[in-house]
Amino acid sequence: MTTITTTRQNGKRKGKPDLGFATKAIHAGQRPDPTTGAISLPIYQTTTYAQEAVGVNKGFTYSRTGNPTVSALEENLAVLEKGVGAACFSSGLSAITALFSLLSNGDHAIIGNVVYGGTPRLADNIFSRFGIKFSYVDTADVDAVKSEIKGNTKLILIETPANPTLKLSDIQALSEIKGEVKLVVDNTFYTPAIQIPIDLGADIVIHSTTKYIEGHNTTIGGAIVTKSKKDLEDLKYIQNAAGSIAAPFNSWLTIRGLKTLDLRMKKHSENALAIAEYLESHPKVSKVLYPGLSSFPQAALARKQHHSVHGGMLSFELKGGVKAGLKFASSLSLISLAENLGAVETMVTHPATMTHAAMSRKSRLAAGITDGLIRVSVGLEDVDDVISDLDQAIKKATT
Repeated sequence: MTTITTTRQNGKRKGKPDLGFATKAIHAGQRPDPTTGAISLPIYQTTTYAQEAVGVNKGFTYSRTGNPTVSALEENLAVLEKGVGAACFSSGLSAITALFSLLSNGDHAIIGNVVYGGTPRLADNIFSRFGIKFSYVDTADVDAVKSEIKGNTKLILIETPANPTLKLSDIQALSEIKGEVKLVVDNTFYTPAIQIPIDLGADIVIHSTTKYIEGHNTTIGGAIVTKSKKDLEDLKYIQNAAGSIAAPFNSWLTIRGLKTLDLRMKKHSENALAIAEYLESHPKVSKVLYPGLSSFPQAALARKQHHSVHGGMLSFELKGGVKAGLKFASSLSLISLAENLGAVETMVTHPATMTHAAMSRKSRLAAGITDGLIRVSVGLEDVDDVISDLDQAIKKATT
């Protein structure tokens, strides 16, 4: 039965139904076009907007500052992530750039020691020039994070699951020890279809919308959703001042992708579990990392934090190490060797030479990213076809 809310909640006005996730993904931020009645949101491909008089406009003046298509995407994501608002950017890294731009000279930030390789590259090679200090900590260890918090610590940035080891961090536990420090969760791997970090105590949620949010390998984009109006105002200021707003066409494609997010994440998860179970039983596979497996080291936290759905990402290692792994990656037919993840197509990546090549080998190994590790972004194909391709590539790589 549909319940009726009595306060404004998740983007719905007083007295409106509290809608389900799939419904909000399809409708939030979107209304029939007032001019034509078009159901599909228009792409407002415009630089500027005619103003009625000096200081009198319809909410938009220049598309670096704001655009109706981008605003619709921002409203949709804010509703799904249960934030007060969102800011959308030209890429995931431009979103992280905006996040780090909240910091000032002398500030300190804690980053998980297993994150997308571009994040430490940006922190260490760019923002450290401006007197900002970064520490890399195993954020699965709550005590280790707590001991690293200093008087000048301003934010904690975690990925959970981490890329590419799938290691989990307990969002709620970290929220309870952080004090006034902002807890930022990169929710790219799971999306709000699987976990809602703000519900678990996070202050800010960040996405590479390039991945599961858009889901079709057609855009580059990023987003930040906040629990605080002040954080949102600061990020919108940075978005405008730095000129890093998302493009209207990319935003429109991302909105289109969001309409099937709920269905896609369920199917990604179903396929990934089947493939993880196949790999775990294969005699030539030495290790499989997938939160949905009972053998996963943090299986209990996975069940607590995301219940029965565990996403489309997994990693594994072949017996024979890096040599076998590289040969495997070059022997695939249906599956693509590619840098991206989270799309309808199944893709594999060799993190040590691709997504995490910017990290030193010592840092990679300390984080569990071995030279032979293979990351799989499981797509929406018939799962038997994906398993068949994996099987023939494993045979070629291990004989």
